[in-house]
Amino acid sequence: MRRHAALLALSPLLPAAATPAQAPFTIAETGQGFPHLQDALMARRGQDLTVLIAPGIYRECAIQQAGRVTFKATEPGKAIFENACEGKAALVLRGKASIVDGLVFRNIRVPDGNGAGIRIEIGDLTVRNSMFVDSQEGILGATGDATQILIDHSTFSGLGQCDETPDCAHSIYLANTGEISVTNSRFERGRGGHYVKLRTPHLRIDDNSFDDSAGRKTNYAIDLPEGGTGEILRNTFVQGPNKENWTGMIVVSAEARKYPATGLRIAGNVATLAPGQSKSPAFVANVSGDRLALGANRLGPGVRAYEDRKP
Repeated sequence: MRRHAALLALSPLLPAAATPAQAPFTIAETGQGFPHLQDALMARRGQDLTVLIAPGIYRECAIQQAGRVTFKATEPGKAIFENACEGKAALVLRGKASIVDGLVFRNIRVPDGNGAGIRIEIGDLTVRNSMFVDSQEGILGATGDATQILIDHSTFSGLGQCDETPDCAHSIYLANTGEISVTNSRFERGRGGHYVKLRTPHLRIDDNSFDDSAGRKTNYAIDLPEGGTGEILRNTFVQGPNKENWTGMIVVSAEARKYPATGLRIAGNVATLAPGQSKSPAFVANVSGDRLALGANRLGPGVRAYEDRKP
């Protein structure tokens, strides 16, 4: 579809080997180069900066401790990170704001089962044109602050797990008291858990594709476990046959009714079943007791439009 044309293709962007330049991390504001990403961050700690990242496979990670930092690939899709800091993520973010642009995160695993490309702990976050591949988690983070999180034109493939540790990991698992937006992105080939799990009062999930046809032991495409209002518009869902929980594609307030879901708008979506899927899931399963704003959605054979569930 045209709206996904800007997504990065997997195969040509993940080279088997690459050799980083002598100074692969350059501060755009000064032109100064560094051999390691953490060195670049510490050189201007607390200041706003853009770090330009050359193509290469980097078996290192970094912790942002302050300021507003942009992590930008000089060639989108060719700067690849494969290691985690603090047993958490390739990028652990604790600044005022962070932008991640054009990076790839793959093969990240840690003992607690939550190895992620990005762990957001403080501040606003924008992720665009990036890829999260074959790891335990894509993006993970929770804060009680009213932060703004935007994920746009990115790919999440081969993520999630429910059998390595007692708790599941997900492609995206985020919580805040502000707003979370996921737009123009692709989710595919999940390996457990949910594709998008959000704990937030305000959300926007628009123009994405959720292709679960090659998923394994997956659960919901979208889980809003504590409710929330906003919109889920113009997404495409394909539910695969190898589910751990096949009962719903979008599930609202399955764990708690912390945030009102009244007026949550769900419209313009397309949902079908992949070959081999013989179950009959609900497109929307609502546990909140609130009245959602359900518009016209195009549903394939076997997909039930709506189900009210008791808490």
